[in-house]
Amino acid sequence: MPLSQRLVLALLFLLVAVAAFSASQVPGLGANAILHPARRPVITEPPASCENALFDGGGVALRGWRCRASGARRGTVVSLHGVADNRTSATGIIDRFLTRGLDVVAYDSRAHGESNGDACTYGFFEKEDLRRVIDQLEPGPVVLIGTSLGGAVALQEAATDQRIAAIVAAETFSDLRTVVVDRAPFFLPHSAVDRALALAAERGHFDAAAVSPVIAAHTITAPVLLIHGAMDVDTPPEHSRRVFAALRGPKRFILVPDAAHNQSLAGHVWGDIDDWIDRALSSRRSGASIDSW
Repeated sequence: MPLSQRLVLALLFLLVAVAAFSASQVPGLGANAILHPARRPVITEPPASCENALFDGGGVALRGWRCRASGARRGTVVSLHGVADNRTSATGIIDRFLTRGLDVVAYDSRAHGESNGDACTYGFFEKEDLRRVIDQLEPGPVVLIGTSLGGAVALQEAATDQRIAAIVAAETFSDLRTVVVDRAPFFLPHSAVDRALALAAERGHFDAAAVSPVIAAHTITAPVLLIHGAMDVDTPPEHSRRVFAALRGPKRFILVPDAAHNQSLAGHVWGDIDDWIDRALSSRRSGASIDSW
């Protein structure tokens, strides 16, 4: 048999083997990767003005920090981290907003850091956790600042929680299936990715189709500031654009040039965030209509 024919047969055999592996093994491996992101341990003490706190989530214990504002208190910022991260990523938010009259609460999401829970459900149960954390805050307006997974959780909770005065969501995904497809290896067929997601939903006891910030956006009335890195290939900017298009209340979208995933909250963007939060809190205090934005 000529060498060229042997190479063609070898390639065909390899493709068949990959297809067989995809059909039999990929869904289980993919489901495990979806449900069980790496846990990043918390190895630092609470920042100054903060204390360790334990919050009751939806059937899980959530460990975090509760930080007290200096000066006259205007409300509370809840910081929500991304996948495979923990509350320590909130240190910059803590330093910034305590001096601006805002308490800051940061906690490890379920199945992350030191919190309980075995499975990450990308907002399905996490929004209930967030609602229960807000139940345990001092009275006053609540501002949510979330990155990636945290931004998606913030948007999903804001759809039904009128206590939320403003949302800052960086690098959110628009819906779970789309971001799973975006992050899957390019050579996997969508059918294999769909089977992995269905298996993850079955094992995690959640409805994957219901995990959708873009659906939540239609009923959010609080002001939403979306921020995304223009060079984000993990969760492309189109995710934030879809959410932005669905929002019906006050909204703004900032596309940060040259920023990849987890890099958009930097530099001058923080000035825009300060202004957005100040305006939202002022409107909440005055009772101004959202039509005035």
